[in-house]
Amino acid sequence: MVAHFVDPVPFDPDAGREGDRDAPSARRLFVRKFLRHRLAVVSGLILLVLYASVPFVEWLAPYGQARRNGDFLYAPPQGLHLFHEGRFIGPFTYPYRAELDLETFRRNYVMDRSRPQPLRFLCRGDGYLWFGLIPGERHLVCPPEGGTLFLVGTDRLGRDILSRMIYGTRISLVIGLVGVAISFALGLLFGGLAGYFGGVVDAAIQRLIELVRSLPELPLWLALSAALPPSWSPLWVFFGITVILGLLDWPGLARAVRGKLLALREEDFVAAAELMGASPTRVIARHLIPNFMSHLIASATLSIPGMILGETALSFLGLGLRPPVTSWGVLLNEAQNLAAVQLYPWLLVPVLPVLVTVLAFNFLGDGLRDAADPYH
Repeated sequence: MVAHFVDPVPFDPDAGREGDRDAPSARRLFVRKFLRHRLAVVSGLILLVLYASVPFVEWLAPYGQARRNGDFLYAPPQGLHLFHEGRFIGPFTYPYRAELDLETFRRNYVMDRSRPQPLRFLCRGDGYLWFGLIPGERHLVCPPEGGTLFLVGTDRLGRDILSRMIYGTRISLVIGLVGVAISFALGLLFGGLAGYFGGVVDAAIQRLIELVRSLPELPLWLALSAALPPSWSPLWVFFGITVILGLLDWPGLARAVRGKLLALREEDFVAAAELMGASPTRVIARHLIPNFMSHLIASATLSIPGMILGETALSFLGLGLRPPVTSWGVLLNEAQNLAAVQLYPWLLVPVLPVLVTVLAFNFLGDGLRDAADPYH
């Protein structure tokens, strides 16, 4: 007869699993996988620098956004130099000398390389109102005493393009965030209702999504932007464009949220929450949506470039933001004249921050999506 023995020690479910305690959490795994995506990390740093500069554009820009230099219309870019005749001087520029060509009636700018003019740092310059409230006149970099600093050239009114690009960073980047916030609010609302309740609610929301998506996007943008009253202030036009972009971009997210909720609403934790008396709003907001929050973050990073490009396209066509508001699209509006672009190609330089920002958001979204994918 075989004897059976019972261990009197209480059962410990974690016994023998000491190694699991040192296992990295889901958050650590996400961060580790994201850091392996070098391009996404670099893109994230670029976007971090761009958004960190938004509150300080007045301090970073050498000139005020409306500062005109009548003696330097369509002036070409000035080079930034460090050495003069083999001797280190520091950051400096050579002054321009304008000469009128009587045959072409154009101004030719000749650089005087005999007089280096050092730049000034943390100096007094054009006055501004920080956030429209606090007066200031300090700038990170200022033009030399009696000289100019046009690193990217000037436009038809003699305004520094680099300074206007820095000012345009605030509008173009903020309009993407605000537009995505509106789009996400609508997408989560309609997608959550359709995916959780299903039935008639799902069918009605799906027909609404199909109706919105059946409308041609660009003509609808143009029509709604043209409908904005011309008497509105630039601030109201900004909010109007933001609302238009947000109202037209939510159907894609709503369908993604609906599909995720349809798959998750049959899980046991949802049934447990419902049995404990949780309301549908709490089940959706506290249990379902957090389960695919990483997917939403990746979707946001891929939606913001669309918002930026939408504002840029509308402003480029003259139907979006209007002067005196400065955005990248408003700056590119001056590049519509092909003759001007042929003669003054530096007018196209504002397209560079648009390309860099859009590519950075796309690469960042790819990195977040791969890091959130458990099968990658």
